[in-house]
Amino acid sequence: MTGQAFPSVDYGALAPVLIVLGGACVSVLLEALLPLRVRGRAQLGLTLTVVAAALVAVIVRATSGAAPVSTLAGALAVDGPALFLWGTLLALAVPSVLLLADRSVEPGGAFLADPVALGEAEAAEQRVAVGARAGGSSSARSSGGGGGRPGRSSRGQAPVESQSEIYALVLFALGGMLVFCAADDLLTMFVALEVLSLPLYLLCGLARRRRLMSQESAVKYFLLGAFSSAFFLYGLALLYGYADSVKLSDISLAAAGSLRPDSLLFGGLALLVVGLLFKASVGPFHTWTPDVYQGAPTSVTAFMAACTKVAAFGAILRVFTVAFGSTVWEWRGVLWVVAIASMVIGAVLGLTQTDVKRMIAYSSVAHAGFLLLGAMAITPQGLSATLFYLLAYGFTTVALFGLVSLVRGPDGEATHLSAWAGLGKRAPVVAAAVTFLMLALAGIPLTSGFTAKFAVFAAALADGMAPLVIVALVVSAVAAFFYLRLIVLMYFSEPAADGPTVSVPGPFTTVAITLGVVVTLLLGIVPTAVLGWADGLSFLG
Repeated sequence: MTGQAFPSVDYGALAPVLIVLGGACVSVLLEALLPLRVRGRAQLGLTLTVVAAALVAVIVRATSGAAPVSTLAGALAVDGPALFLWGTLLALAVPSVLLLADRSVEPGGAFLADPVALGEAEAAEQRVAVGARAGGSSSARSSGGGGGRPGRSSRGQAPVESQSEIYALVLFALGGMLVFCAADDLLTMFVALEVLSLPLYLLCGLARRRRLMSQESAVKYFLLGAFSSAFFLYGLALLYGYADSVKLSDISLAAAGSLRPDSLLFGGLALLVVGLLFKASVGPFHTWTPDVYQGAPTSVTAFMAACTKVAAFGAILRVFTVAFGSTVWEWRGVLWVVAIASMVIGAVLGLTQTDVKRMIAYSSVAHAGFLLLGAMAITPQGLSATLFYLLAYGFTTVALFGLVSLVRGPDGEATHLSAWAGLGKRAPVVAAAVTFLMLALAGIPLTSGFTAKFAVFAAALADGMAPLVIVALVVSAVAAFFYLRLIVLMYFSEPAADGPTVSVPGPFTTVAITLGVVVTLLLGIVPTAVLGWADGLSFLG
């Protein structure tokens, strides 16, 4: 129509998002059109190419000196923190995709093959096992077809390929994460939240082994995720009623000088923050985390633990700084309690865990509390420290889950702590890498974990949160116990004669683990390059 104003679109600024989401659509087409025998390799090649191209686009944008822009009618803000978070997400996606693609550790891949073929295989095994008391059917059910003849049909065909649509799901989730941490209005943020969450719900339930546990974790994640999304949406509605807008900058202006009752503002903020804290697995909104970390395929757990936390805290930083920076003194006290609860829950319950994946899950809850210190600071120092922490924690976590996947028993991964006894004698290289990464999570010097914690604690201390920093230091000391407990178990316990074996990692897993270990070391020794990039960044608006 004449006189109608169309929103301007800065395609250069949006290039990383467009590349990832466009690649996800192409991946869906390849899944439908390519023959099965080449589909997996083509999908892997496409995914790595898309991630690399998007990462190059981020680097070009960040080094070009282009001014921050708000594009798509103000829906997305492409500024310094958004580019840093995009680069972090895409860099973490590389080792995550390599772990997803590995088939040397788990023959046939970690993901459920064609369910029809597996159903035929299990039915055949059940018929053979009748009267033999061999337990073939129960074995197949508990391990997801991984034991004996995984993925073979009753006609003796070759193993069926793992589901190659996981790559399309990963790209859609990654695209949602990119939009989520750059969204400049709450409605776009909500849509991005659903785009990143729905593929993760599916990925969590696709494990080849322990399928019932995997599917249970997917259902729990979906139900609790839907519940938290409802909180987010209800908070969005209240804030729209308060500010007559869903844009973060308009909410900030209304909060600074509106005559409307503050109950709408703070009620909306409370509900909104619940949805965000759930996605970031901040205690006490963490109840999904241990079960999902344990039940999901380990490569999916690595992707979730690293990338989802980056996206969630990116959104939290933007919401706190842009929309609610002027009311910080009203809501900070409540978040003090949340941060303390998250740190204490993660440290104390982590001490009681006997499963490695659940232990790392509670460790992530404690780290979420540490990250909240930087997010609450609402200062340039707090922003840069939190961004650095997200990058450091992400690479450490991906590498650690890659190592967890190598310790295996007859039913797949051996994640019980007793299985790790004497690992230092059976596999000294793996044990050394696990030790280094555990020390990084504990915040020992010469690791990225020490530098990240120091930066966050210094930012919180400079902003007047000394009591909270003291609590964080005490919790860090408590949490160090369960990291050291695993190290002691690996080096000072005798391995069982019939204990689990340690698989030789394939090239994909080797690259992913090596990349995580190297980055963890470099960010601990020479962190200035990354901290220098993060310093001086500010949100648009």
